[in-house]
Amino acid sequence: MMRAIYLIPAAVVVLVLILSSVFIVDERKKALILQFGQVMQVKETPGLGFKVPLLQDVVLYEDRILGLQTQPIEVTLLSDRRLVVDAFARWRIVNLVEFRQSVGTAGEERAQQLLGNILSQAIPEVLGNSTQEQVLSQDRAGLMNQILAIAKREGQALGVDVIDVRLTRTDLPEQNLEATFARMRAERDREAADEKARGGEAAQRVRAAADRTVVELTSDARRQAEVIRGEADAERNRILAEAFARDPEFFSFIRSLTAYEVSLKGANSSIVMQPDSEFFNYLRSERGAAADAAAGAAAPSP
Repeated sequence: MMRAIYLIPAAVVVLVLILSSVFIVDERKKALILQFGQVMQVKETPGLGFKVPLLQDVVLYEDRILGLQTQPIEVTLLSDRRLVVDAFARWRIVNLVEFRQSVGTAGEERAQQLLGNILSQAIPEVLGNSTQEQVLSQDRAGLMNQILAIAKREGQALGVDVIDVRLTRTDLPEQNLEATFARMRAERDREAADEKARGGEAAQRVRAAADRTVVELTSDARRQAEVIRGEADAERNRILAEAFARDPEFFSFIRSLTAYEVSLKGANSSIVMQPDSEFFNYLRSERGAAADAAAGAAAPSP
């Protein structure tokens, strides 16, 4: 009975020691076994691991690819233009011993700060020797490769591998945005004014050509109308002359009737002339002036 009392606590202690000597490494992690702060073992494969209880500790680190978003960095380009640049990097721990020595107990959080400092120095170094056209054109890929090469070189001392670096934003500083927008608006207003001036000039040319065409067409139409009117008058006079030549008496009769019609128009028409005027020849007799003339020739002289 007394032996059982001592055996149970001993078994519990042994079990605790056994359990504390076993650890599990996930497939997403890597492990360092430390003894009094010194690295005793590196375990990079997933599965069970063993350590000395109470003397050794296990520190786990990420085995996955991690991301880093830098703070906005203001860069002065080769053309003295200023840009605010953001970058995104992907990195991974490749040497646990060097990583532990570089970052200490802070782990990945300290590594993020150190890599951010590396990128904050590499980006101005590369972009400071470039123009705005290179940063905003297809040459941008070459610039990012240069930044990546610097980050890889500096990251090796930390035990990490920088896999990729991308520039996510390249904007003007806030104090320059309004001036840039104002310059762009002024440029667009100038282009609009030029287009309006060219349009007004073209419209004036079209209107002038149309007015000239109207004048030419009107003058030609008037000339043709005068020619036709003159030809019509000539034709009318010719017809009248032929008609007079065929029957002078009838022509005189028609002319007299026309004269009566014109002179006696209106309700209160008055004519003052001698009664024996030739104007009334066709009103005094049915035969008109010819009959009167014939009668006067047949009558004996007084």
